[in-house]
Amino acid sequence: MIRGGAKLGVALALLVGASSSSAQALTLQQVGPSFANPIYVTSDPVDPERLFVVEREGTIRLVENGESKLFADIRSLVSCCTSEQGLQSIALSPDFAQSGRFFLFYTGEEEPGEIHVAEMHAVGDFASTATLRNLLMIPHPGHANHYGGQLQFGSEGSLFISTGDGGGSNDEEENAQDLGSLLGKLLRIDPDPEGLLPYGIPAGNPFASTPGAKPEIWSLGLRNPFRFSFDRQTGDLWIGDVGQAKREEVDFAPAPWMGTGANYGWNCYEGLEKGPFTDPTCVGSEPSDFVFPVFDYENPPEPGSCAAIIGGYVARGPGYGDLFGRYLYADLCAGDLRSFSPADPFATDRAEGVNVGSLHSFGEDSCGRLYAVSGDGPVYRILGPEAAICPGPAQALSPSFVRIRALSRRVKRNRRAFISAWVSPCNGRRGQPVTLWRGRQRIGTRRLDRVCSVRFRPRIRHRVRFRARVPADATYAEAVSRRLHILILRRHRAR
Repeated sequence: MIRGGAKLGVALALLVGASSSSAQALTLQQVGPSFANPIYVTSDPVDPERLFVVEREGTIRLVENGESKLFADIRSLVSCCTSEQGLQSIALSPDFAQSGRFFLFYTGEEEPGEIHVAEMHAVGDFASTATLRNLLMIPHPGHANHYGGQLQFGSEGSLFISTGDGGGSNDEEENAQDLGSLLGKLLRIDPDPEGLLPYGIPAGNPFASTPGAKPEIWSLGLRNPFRFSFDRQTGDLWIGDVGQAKREEVDFAPAPWMGTGANYGWNCYEGLEKGPFTDPTCVGSEPSDFVFPVFDYENPPEPGSCAAIIGGYVARGPGYGDLFGRYLYADLCAGDLRSFSPADPFATDRAEGVNVGSLHSFGEDSCGRLYAVSGDGPVYRILGPEAAICPGPAQALSPSFVRIRALSRRVKRNRRAFISAWVSPCNGRRGQPVTLWRGRQRIGTRRLDRVCSVRFRPRIRHRVRFRARVPADATYAEAVSRRLHILILRRHRAR
């Protein structure tokens, strides 16, 4: 999170521009007991009252009704806690209630500092290390900092991963601008296996067909994107990228493209200023080649002082008053919660009147309520001036399942595929809508017949993946099928 040599105990000086306080002060409510070096918090995708607190040494705690219990323990696999190493974050699959799947970002013990993105499965309230499956391992030699560390699912179902540039100063390994390296990037993968890989490459990844480029890359030119998030209302992408000696920055990528192929400039630029400019790619580049931050602030000039932005979330939860719709962020070295309006970040930046010492992360639950994680132990729910009333937990609904298959998974180009989907349980479901999706595109909707099945006949022009979705109703939870891959049947030439 922090550049080498920074001293954590020194407070951050004035950030930028406007410094007016919020008209409606926020308050903090501690959730659960004090934790051991907590670094991230999230919730069950359908039950915001089930919180998962990530502890850096390799444990995950489940918090319900103020009580904490062990959910997973991978300490034997984690290299911690030199500099910024350790378990950094988790992301629960959208179908966690049915599948128990979740994903982890940690630095490995076998090759200390190597980045691991792995999958685990929970049964009930516990996940055994026997279920762990490594998806992606990224070498990170030389330095024990700048790992990135965030996992988030996009609205289209892909898993996004942030990685740092490899550590040291000035991106000395020249990773951030190198399409042949997975460091200094935002990555996007399909966590389901495909072919020989333990994961798939989603359609639309911008460099999937670029010679010499890593197909997992979604965007590049990042120094240490420790935390990023998606606006739960709009799908917009927000990245807090930790700077070096000059600026801390917030990058923005609007939906639906969410920065596909964007180059955020490091080390040609640091924030809105010229950076070290040592990467060969910088020579001959133009400002138009890069996507500049929508907001940045100056590092304090005093000797020995530090700054490290902690990217947050756009407030969309209940009870936040005039914080609603504003981007909440902080700085590790100061701990003051601040926010700005996405419409005019510099002019609207303000303090929120709350300080969290050793603030290591923000979090968001499935109701949209926000959290602040102190590395000293406490995890706080951030409360606004109004009552935060969440709807009843969706897991009170009965689980629902959608299965999908094709008459043939190989189709001649421009011919139609015959795709069937069926929903269970069937009782009471007849006539409900089922939607077929191709990536982020909705193909069509059909109503369930008397045996709770539907049929689609999409035209196939290239290799593609489909999913079927049935919405929640008064009895059953929403369900989404696994991906169905349709390939193009290639003609064999006569010899």
